Amino acid sequence: MTVSVFDLFKPGVGPSSSHTMGPMVAAGRFVRALGDAGLLARTARVETRLMGSLALTGRGHATDRAVILGLAGFEPATLDPDEGEAALTCIRGEQALSLGGAAPAIAFDEARDILWLIHERAPQHPNALTFEAFDSEGASFVAHTYFSVGGGFVRDEAEMARNAPDNDTGPPAPHPFNSAAELLAEAERAGLSIAALMLANELALRPEAAVLAGLDAIHEAMDACIERGMRQGGILPGGLAVKRRARQLRETIIARMERQIADPLAAMDWVNLWALAVNEENAAGVVPAVLRYHDRFCAGTAETRRTFLLTAAAVGALYKQNASISGAEVGCQGEVGVACSMAAAGLAAAMGGSNAQIENAAEIAMEHNLGLTCDPIGGLVQIPCIERNAMGAIKAIDAARLALLGDGQHSVSLDKVIATMKRTGADMSEIYKETSLGGLAVNVVEC
Repeated sequence: MTVSVFDLFKPGVGPSSSHTMGPMVAAGRFVRALGDAGLLARTARVETRLMGSLALTGRGHATDRAVILGLAGFEPATLDPDEGEAALTCIRGEQALSLGGAAPAIAFDEARDILWLIHERAPQHPNALTFEAFDSEGASFVAHTYFSVGGGFVRDEAEMARNAPDNDTGPPAPHPFNSAAELLAEAERAGLSIAALMLANELALRPEAAVLAGLDAIHEAMDACIERGMRQGGILPGGLAVKRRARQLRETIIARMERQIADPLAAMDWVNLWALAVNEENAAGVVPAVLRYHDRFCAGTAETRRTFLLTAAAVGALYKQNASISGAEVGCQGEVGVACSMAAAGLAAAMGGSNAQIENAAEIAMEHNLGLTCDPIGGLVQIPCIERNAMGAIKAIDAARLALLGDGQHSVSLDKVIATMKRTGADMSEIYKETSLGGLAVNVVEC
């Protein structure tokens, strides 16, 4: 099955899919492996070793919190923030946790049991973490290493060795594709838009009512995140003293409504606001902001919103399969850049673009994000990340509009730009790939 829209757009904890959601998923997988092997009763202690980017920027991404909650049986998709916070307080206070939330409590000393190995790298991927179980005598009896490869996807060593797909279950897709060229050719052969092709693939997995309801739920979650972000004030956590701006920005825009009637670029203010609002909540503002732009400024409907999401997912699947969506692997071109490309394609489709124009929009968006570094100050997804999502949203809109002004014919294919992005990421120095060892992270004094 080609990567599903529900794999790419899934609810989870922030601020990072690779540094927060992924480690929580990995911790849960390890606990389940212990249970499946009948080893939970033997386990007296679990040690977690964070390596590479997870060690270098994990504190700023709440990786330690995610690991603890994952070991305690919480899952990203269903985690209630208040319940998770209460559980963390209890675990840290009692220095004990129950693996999977059901097994007898074991001792847990965070300083001893979570190790930040900033000088160690795993050859398979920069986001690596190892869990090791010990018995009551202090003897190690099992260890597993996992890799958070972006987007909340996690692989173990065996899956990395055989380059296993992240969703290798379920029936085969009726319209498989592994490249943009194959996607366009298959869509033409079947007489389908990219969105309709993706929908047909989804219907191989679940009933149509469930697919449509799921797409609507994605939109609702994105919308709710924007609204929540626009209500919040105060200072973001982490030590940089970054002030939340979305609420004040919204008040400023509303106060200037009369002037904005004559401002041809007023829509940009709203897009910036929506992107900032989401990013001050969970660091994923490009697609939600562009989708709301379509809704508010392009008379979006339930049908066009679904078209947007299905098309964006098709493009995201291409990056997932042929390059990377991990900032630790390819820099921010794999995060904001990919999100920009997905959003541009989604918007072009929702506005009635042809398949060729949609592919062109995705290509334009990434072409002008090539080489984008990931250099968060203090390892926090705040500076420059929050504003970078706003810029990515604006760029996505411009890419879609440029593509729709043409006929879809262009010199650089989406496949070529994806390959270039992957190669650029490989050539990029590690210090610019979510390590906080270069760029703004070292040239700007932390607040």
